Amino acid sequence: MPIYEYQCEKCHHCFEILVLSSDDEKATCPECSDSRVKRLLSSTCFIGGSGGSGCSKSAPKGFS
Repeated sequence: MPIYEYQCEKCHHCFEILVLSSDDEKATCPECSDSRVKRLLSSTCFIGGSGGSGCSKSAPKGFS
């Protein structure tokens, strides 16, 4: 289950949501309760089945 980052178009608050299947359309701002939110592009990190891992180059230090 992915965690997505959103930004409210009304109050510009940024927040994260653990998204279950198609709940993406039900996201609302926890600050102002507005439903006009957009999903942001954020860095990703994954662990492969062969034990290898990879992160985007913009990941903070200490993450691999």
